[in-house]
Amino acid sequence: MNKVLKEKIMEAFSSVLPITAIVLITSVILAPMPAGTILMFISGAALLIIGMGFFTLGADMAMMPMGEGIGIQLTKSSNLFIALFVSFIMGVVITIAEPDLQVLAQQVPAIPNMALVLTVAVGVGLFLVLAVLRILLRIKLSMLLFIFYGLLFATVCVLPELAPEEIATNFRNFIPVAFDSGGVTTGPMTVPFILAMGVGVASIRSDKNSQDDSFGLVSLCSVGPIMAVLLLGLFYNPSGANVESHEILAAETSRDVVEHFALRLPHYAEEVLTAMGSIVVFFVIFQLVSRRYKKHQIGRIVIGFIYTFIGLVVFLTGVNVGFIPVGQLLGSQLAASPLKWVLVPLSMLIGYFIVAAEPAVHVLNKQVEDISSGAISQKVMNRGLSVGMSIALAITMLRILLGISIMWILIPGYIFAIILTFFVPRIFTGIAFDSGGVCSGPMTSTFLLPLAMGTCEGVGGNLMTDAFGIVAMVAMTPLIIIQVLGLIYGRKMKAAAETGIEGISAEEAGDITLFEEAFNG
Repeated sequence: MNKVLKEKIMEAFSSVLPITAIVLITSVILAPMPAGTILMFISGAALLIIGMGFFTLGADMAMMPMGEGIGIQLTKSSNLFIALFVSFIMGVVITIAEPDLQVLAQQVPAIPNMALVLTVAVGVGLFLVLAVLRILLRIKLSMLLFIFYGLLFATVCVLPELAPEEIATNFRNFIPVAFDSGGVTTGPMTVPFILAMGVGVASIRSDKNSQDDSFGLVSLCSVGPIMAVLLLGLFYNPSGANVESHEILAAETSRDVVEHFALRLPHYAEEVLTAMGSIVVFFVIFQLVSRRYKKHQIGRIVIGFIYTFIGLVVFLTGVNVGFIPVGQLLGSQLAASPLKWVLVPLSMLIGYFIVAAEPAVHVLNKQVEDISSGAISQKVMNRGLSVGMSIALAITMLRILLGISIMWILIPGYIFAIILTFFVPRIFTGIAFDSGGVCSGPMTSTFLLPLAMGTCEGVGGNLMTDAFGIVAMVAMTPLIIIQVLGLIYGRKMKAAAETGIEGISAEEAGDITLFEEAFNG
């Protein structure tokens, strides 16, 4: 176990090191910061690495086996209504436990945190039910995405034109937050469970498309919160509220640094304990009813819960105390200077490397490699997601600096992504839309969103309409990048299969077979 934990921490170290180096170099050359602030940032990075190591190990041991077991057990139930009701409850419970949703809720003005969290949770629960039905009824993911995103954008475009002016204004201000809510719900707590649950439900089927259909639960669970949160725009008016700036904690000595982190550690421990408590209770009830897990499996899951708890507490403490303030300070200083346009290439560089620091990305990449029998490697996935994140942040910074409405980007982007779903291998559609939600995790809400908020403050923009929306951009671009990759890969594999596979290794031949089946399916 110690060896595996060490490997996880080293993986986290290699993931977090590039973004840490970029911020440190920028703080020296372009945006000088107090030495104490830099020391806080470095300490936060160290905690982030340790926390990510513990969390990824805990997710492997607890969340994924639990999700897969529940998925299998639900499909064995003779009462479909009970199975769907349990799916809804689990979707709500797991979303309330999502740490980056809590972070986003704290940064949205004029709306009670619990109102936003519960609204998002209900949206996830309803669409998790829909996602399970899709797998059981063998409905193509592309058709559902076409229908629901069509309804979503029709609502966004038509409703403000029909509503009274005041309500229409509030609704428009709410659009970026709604799309951000859809991204942050699929984070480190939700993704391992939902991905594994999809595998469990799909395993009951024996047809050739069952593995392809195991992906897509995350993507559908991202749509529900957007629709649910848009409704809040009819009841709340956040346009006149102020978004609080994140406090830059003063640290003159190493003791000050330790005290700052130590004082806030219990707060995040309480939050994570409360959030995970509901999951533990659900697991206990599930085990008492189903008797699915043996003693040794229960012991492993319990240890996994402990590792997950430690990892999330340390991770959240590191990013909230060390990362958030530096992100906002960096954005505001550069945006207020003559060098504000350097934020575009700098954001591209940060985006390329920061995706590897998202805990849920590692879970997704491993799941994809396992399901595809190595045909889609973690390296290929990482490269595609990194390119997508880089493009997303470049567009976001241009949008903030120029004051462009997010709808001019989201609507064409999603239309193109939906069109691609009808031409790419089925497995790539599910992976792409799952990847969009996974990329927009806690690193996005705790570093990139403050960076965008700081940039918006520096140029005097509207925080509600300009700063918010960065999570939505991060969630959208992988949909296109991964599907384009799938389109190219699928065509190459089809061409290779048609011309014969002489001189191709057995491993490559297996890859061709897999993707040829997916392409034709």
